[in-house]
Amino acid sequence: MNTPDSAVTRAAERPDPAVTRAAERLDTARRTGVPCDPVRDLLPPGDLAAAYAVQTVLADRRRAEGHRVTGWKIGLTSAAVQAQLGVDTPDFGRLTDDMAVPDGTEIPWGAVLQARAEAEVALVLEHDLTHDRHTVADVIRATAFALPAVEVVGSRIRDWDISAVDTIADNASAGAYVLGTRPVPLGALDLRTAGMVLERHGEPVSTGAGAACLGHPLHAAVWLADTLVRLGHPLRAGDTVLTGALGPMTTVEPGDVLEARIDGLGSVRARFGRTGPEGDTR
Repeated sequence: MNTPDSAVTRAAERPDPAVTRAAERLDTARRTGVPCDPVRDLLPPGDLAAAYAVQTVLADRRRAEGHRVTGWKIGLTSAAVQAQLGVDTPDFGRLTDDMAVPDGTEIPWGAVLQARAEAEVALVLEHDLTHDRHTVADVIRATAFALPAVEVVGSRIRDWDISAVDTIADNASAGAYVLGTRPVPLGALDLRTAGMVLERHGEPVSTGAGAACLGHPLHAAVWLADTLVRLGHPLRAGDTVLTGALGPMTTVEPGDVLEARIDGLGSVRARFGRTGPEGDTR
């Protein structure tokens, strides 16, 4: 199986027709708001290199549209989800400026296709992470503060019929994210044991703790820092890092109000509209 670093390194070197077709399928779904068939049927079976190549093509298209990368998200941080998708490593995707939603601001319905949500720890960096190998202490020193986050994941692929290849190609199923507004220094936190509850209209729909995220959210951040250095795209000061889910994701319906509370970090709310930007209720 191809590793993420070899996969993304090769992405720029292989303008493969299959990669181009897969990128076009996903981009059409994004632009039209109509989910598409999986892209794994267009790519070699289990080829993570091809999947990251698709992600890179789509990132280049977003950049050409005037958007900028503001950080990174880490996915597949649960052992159970890795087993389900047949991989033994996390994945990553890019965060762009248009994905950030202020705490409590309504997210138009349909802005994220087939939306689901999960609670996470977000890190905001104040120093670059450029070593070949990083430690948890390196990440702590480089982090300005942590925030609670709700990541709104979405799939451009119909009915979430995804393999690892599909979700990697689809930018790790990134959609939108909401950050809390009370920054907390990492030195004041024990993220491994920090409990999380995600509520819908005041009723719990997901619970967990930091240990559910690769054993510790900072372990996930170390993995990302090391991986991106090998790829030539190191984490930079100002980047936001979504470290991975602290519990099971939950489905989202029009009009939902979700609130995540993480011990030591406080709370954050994600509100979903009943209609889209132009009254679309899909």
